[in-house]
Amino acid sequence: MSSGRPVAPHAPLVELGPLAQLRAGRLGVRLVLLYVGLVVYGASLAMMVRADLGLAPWDVLHSGLIRHVPITLGQAVVLMSFVVLVLWIPLREMPGVGTISNAIVVGLACDATLLVLDRPDAPALQVGLMLLGVATCGLATALYIGAQLGRGPRDGLMTGLARRTGLSLRLVRTGLEVSVVLIGLLLGGELGLGTVVFALTIGPIAQALLPIFVVDVSRQRSS
Repeated sequence: MSSGRPVAPHAPLVELGPLAQLRAGRLGVRLVLLYVGLVVYGASLAMMVRADLGLAPWDVLHSGLIRHVPITLGQAVVLMSFVVLVLWIPLREMPGVGTISNAIVVGLACDATLLVLDRPDAPALQVGLMLLGVATCGLATALYIGAQLGRGPRDGLMTGLARRTGLSLRLVRTGLEVSVVLIGLLLGGELGLGTVVFALTIGPIAQALLPIFVVDVSRQRSS
């Protein structure tokens, strides 16, 4: 039965340049959301690694890279983030505070979590850790996007390609993730059940949680 009260609309995601992101208001709250989200994101990647049931699509590439280059997984995440940012140049994507922070903080948080998190012995605990990693990654995605301080390198590549090619975001994302998985496998990366679970569920989880964490900056901009 309806209560008769109007339902408050969800705060909108807005397109802002780097300076406008900082001037949009509620910056303290948004910075907290951003950095909590990025740390949790890095921790979630480490959970997937320790579960040992398959990695997220981009981490299949990262895990393959570290087989050939003497760096840690977190360092590979940072390195590939800046490689992807170079690809933003012809797409004319504009990085923000969140973009650069994403490129650095996620990798550092991943390595830090790997130092303190061990691989579970029991198969049930491995599955539980894998599912927790996927769920927390969805939460982290909602947190950092909701801060409205700029897309991450990989998300920006996706939206930039979609805008320049006219293809749908879903098609571009699928093409990118299939491509990085294939390259990662060629390099010896790790593919498994966790990869499939991540690919199928991360979008719905992030979409469900995003309205909770989006900070409304539209009023500050119009006032």
